[in-house]
Amino acid sequence: MTQQNHPPQIDTSVPHSARIWNWILGGKDHFEADQRLGEHLEQHYPEALNVARASRDFLGHVVTHLVAEEGVRQFLDIGTGLPTADNTHEVAQRAAPESRIVYVDNDPLILVHARALLTTHPDGATDYVEADVRDPDTVLAEAAKTLDFDKPVALMLMSMLGHILPDEAALLVQEYTRRLPSGSFLATCDSIAAPEMIKLNEDYAATGAVPYHCRTEEQLAATAEGLEILPPGVVPLNEWRTETPGEFTYQWGLLARKP
Repeated sequence: MTQQNHPPQIDTSVPHSARIWNWILGGKDHFEADQRLGEHLEQHYPEALNVARASRDFLGHVVTHLVAEEGVRQFLDIGTGLPTADNTHEVAQRAAPESRIVYVDNDPLILVHARALLTTHPDGATDYVEADVRDPDTVLAEAAKTLDFDKPVALMLMSMLGHILPDEAALLVQEYTRRLPSGSFLATCDSIAAPEMIKLNEDYAATGAVPYHCRTEEQLAATAEGLEILPPGVVPLNEWRTETPGEFTYQWGLLARKP
């Protein structure tokens, strides 16, 4: 595991997206500031809770599909977030114990909890890299200690690109996928730029938290430029590969394959 040599500094007074996500999903790894904002969202923006839960469900559906239907056995999950239930390695190794997973994040609290992410089936492997998504050279070099980049890899970017401006994020994802082998996949989802979500994220940024930028459908699709976006395309997560769509969510996503 790659990590810092000094104790991580955690500002508990400012809400953080990963910790708020953890509160919404029923986890225990958050602070009072995160809970207060989570309760505010629950009261004034219940769609925010729907977004978090839809994203977690989408991760499970995508990983299951990739393992069972596409034969993928390697996952690079960037912007991991705090461990809750059914993390990428748990879903993948439940279906294929030999799966290999590398988590990447640069949040100091997630580093503290990295051991919880490093549980693995003995036939597979799970590792954690402390790095910034904006540094693909470091991310890919460290991930290559666990993953074989001569074989397909599924790049997972779940509800985290909003911390980067849309045009920059699209170019960054394209840089990652350019360096992945043929047959690799991109799975990503993000909050769509509906008026309700724009207002929610403006209020979120006003708390002092790192701003989160919603995407248009076109901006989300741009992350997969040069790839084949698989059916059903760029859609609300409640409509992704289901015959009976659930509750509508402002979280949209896609799964794409590199030719």
